[in-house]
Amino acid sequence: MTKVVKFGGSSLASAEQFKKVGDIIHADDARRFVVPSAPGKRFSDDIKVTDMLYGCYDLAAKGKDFEKEFNTIKERYYGIINELGLDLPLESEFDVIKACFIGKAGRDYAASRGEYLNGIILANYLGYSFIDAADVIFFDDRGVFDAKKTNDVLSKKLSSINNAVIPGFYGSMPNDTIKTFSRGGSDVTGSIVAAACSADLYENWTDVSGFLIADPRIVPDPMPITTITYKELRELSYMGATVLHEDAIFPVRKAGIPINIKNTNAPEDSGTMIVESTCQKPRFTITGIAGKKGFTVINIEKDMMNSELGFGRKVLEVFEKNGLSFEHMPSGIDTMSIIVHQEEFEPVEQEVLAGLHRNVHPDSIDIESGLALIAVVGRAMKSNRGTAGRIFASLAHAHVNVKMIDQGSSELNIIIGVQESDFESAVKSIYDIFVVHQL
Repeated sequence: MTKVVKFGGSSLASAEQFKKVGDIIHADDARRFVVPSAPGKRFSDDIKVTDMLYGCYDLAAKGKDFEKEFNTIKERYYGIINELGLDLPLESEFDVIKACFIGKAGRDYAASRGEYLNGIILANYLGYSFIDAADVIFFDDRGVFDAKKTNDVLSKKLSSINNAVIPGFYGSMPNDTIKTFSRGGSDVTGSIVAAACSADLYENWTDVSGFLIADPRIVPDPMPITTITYKELRELSYMGATVLHEDAIFPVRKAGIPINIKNTNAPEDSGTMIVESTCQKPRFTITGIAGKKGFTVINIEKDMMNSELGFGRKVLEVFEKNGLSFEHMPSGIDTMSIIVHQEEFEPVEQEVLAGLHRNVHPDSIDIESGLALIAVVGRAMKSNRGTAGRIFASLAHAHVNVKMIDQGSSELNIIIGVQESDFESAVKSIYDIFVVHQL
């Protein structure tokens, strides 16, 4: 059996955390390939190494003195090395990094050094081989991830090594410059490595024991999600659940590899298993609740719009020309509502309105801002009657006015629009009706 294990920044923030990680890896011989993040926060007011590197590089790029900031980063790494009792001089590495900062190698290069250095330390601590991600993970000339080349090179490399550490977050461009994934991209690297070595399981270790049914900042002590499908996860991640980088789903999903979200500080917890499909019946009708604030709805009214050929296309064409993508588009016989991100819509608001009047000649257009969207997701929803009714009954009981409803044909999720001021009350009421009342 082969497992790929990825450890987040909080899991590798200090020597104490390194020791926990070492114990976890050595406890299972199947944990052959390890993907580390850069050191995260050790305490609430601490600074992540990635942020320290960004700040240091920005000073260097402006020609300012960055010696103090650079030495602080060195001290952070040497603190870990010394507490682990390792004989690992990194001065030559730091000299190269400093020279590249002065030579303005780029912010991607600067940020990637957090994972790069942490990978060297972890490989030394574990006694594993170190593979620089720049040698096995590739982007094309446009900065788009090159999945085929990466998989070809990486799979060949891993087939000849029993155990290795591959830093997360970055790869290389054709001109050998460093390119990073978006923040949280170490999750993506772990998924890429898992696909390349045809792993049986991808373990993603973080500081929480998997996904929770609702945001603990809104619902006190929400129940954990033991098993979730890729489709459900995609819906929840998009709507704000942030345990796992959503782009990390695709490489392993394509390869049919399950993901296990685990807690470095509580390794005995089962965590959340993410799978393609399952016959396991979930404990609750819903799998999870997630949501976001900051949306605007543009309501378009026109008599007989349903019989006007190309009406919807003409409407969406206006949004496309103004660089806007829409989130949802519920409609009636004589109405159509377009929901967009408010901060993206505001700068082009009047251009969009003028374009709509030119394209479709509406009877009226009404704009409503301050909308929050809530996704209620669950693979068991389609087999349980009255799910939508229970949602709306709970919202009515909580005195929450529903502004918008949208349900996909898969019956996997129901999207509800409410005023931002009602967001927390709405999430609590839905959680109560589906979880608390079923306990």
